[in-house]
Amino acid sequence: MITASICTIGDEILIGQITDTNSAMISKQLNKIGIKVVSMVTCSDDNDDILTTLERCLKTSDIVLSTGGLGPTKDDITKKVLYALSKSSRYVCNKTQMEINRRILSTRGIEMMDLNLQQAYVPNRCTVIPNRCGTAPIMQFSFAKSRFNRKNLLFSMPGVPFETEQALPDVISSIKAHYKLDNILHHTVCTFGIPESQLAKRIEKWEDSLPENIHLAYLPNPILGVRLRLSIYGVEEKEGKKEISKQIASLKKILGNAIYGEGETTPQKVLGQMLQKRGATLSTAESCTGGYIAHLITQNPGASKFYKGGAVCYDNKVKTDLLGVKESVIKKFGAVSKESVEQMAEGARKKFKTTYSIAASGIAGPDGGSEEKPAGTFWMAVSTPKGCVTQKTASKSTRQINIERFSASAINLLRETILEEDSIEKNRNKK
Repeated sequence: MITASICTIGDEILIGQITDTNSAMISKQLNKIGIKVVSMVTCSDDNDDILTTLERCLKTSDIVLSTGGLGPTKDDITKKVLYALSKSSRYVCNKTQMEINRRILSTRGIEMMDLNLQQAYVPNRCTVIPNRCGTAPIMQFSFAKSRFNRKNLLFSMPGVPFETEQALPDVISSIKAHYKLDNILHHTVCTFGIPESQLAKRIEKWEDSLPENIHLAYLPNPILGVRLRLSIYGVEEKEGKKEISKQIASLKKILGNAIYGEGETTPQKVLGQMLQKRGATLSTAESCTGGYIAHLITQNPGASKFYKGGAVCYDNKVKTDLLGVKESVIKKFGAVSKESVEQMAEGARKKFKTTYSIAASGIAGPDGGSEEKPAGTFWMAVSTPKGCVTQKTASKSTRQINIERFSASAINLLRETILEEDSIEKNRNKK
């Protein structure tokens, strides 16, 4: 299988001044054409560091893609390193890039300076892919097998993400012209409600029985749950899809309703589709989540078709005055309790006149907890035409992650409640 390394160059990345988005962008495109990315590295704006890093990547990968260090300023020295690495003998002017640079600078009302002119000059051993969105051309270098014990291609690309994105199709075309590529297929199964360690234990036998060419990765996320990514390498697309479908079918038998979807979907998107299919409506009543449940629900286009509105009831008086939660219930059980959150849900469903409502009350932390109800305690409820479903959970993390996990858990509770209603109705119709 053809392998690749991605190298980002720049002190600004190492000190955290900017975030490297190029590596993810490039990696995604390489995976689509069957190239396995084996490393992502960042090096400083230092001649020796850049040279050493690129040589190491060339020794371990067939293809190296570097970004950054190609600007008109003196600290952009990547071109000089590549000149030495490729054993070039002179710089030559690429006329196409020179004309592009003149046009870009003229359009911006910037005078053409020597530094701008120099960007169109490249080492004579490189092939130029014109950069039509910027002034630094993409430089492509080829290395014989005798140099790094493999046939190498090296692409030096600009660090500006937009320019890199626009250049990638041409880079991909060049790669395809040089290598015979294998397929890499990825498929993601989305689960919610089972912690990663418990999930691993539950599917242990299934995972151990996977064919050798299928790799499994666990991708936990407080909002998305635990996604299971299956990757299969070096097979024909039709055969690979058939094998992955077979494995997913087995997985569904083990996990059942804990699987809420596949691919890039989210719990809130799946819930929205379920509600629209039934012609049902939804409202929310939130305390500790501060409107985050509503935020997640309304992220998807078309949410107005089923979501009517919500109330953020942080103060207990708002809970009683707006939602009709009884003062005696709060006094006896507390705002963070089964009894209170149940009345919040029922009050919201009546107030907004919806089919379902979700309510949330808890202690997001880091303060505000007690021995009986420590920070991270969370109660959620779903009110339906047939009654109320409540559930308690806990999360010992940061305040933000707790809020995200609480909100997603509440959305998932409604999803599971609707599935349970469907199951009951289906069994009733069988009788």
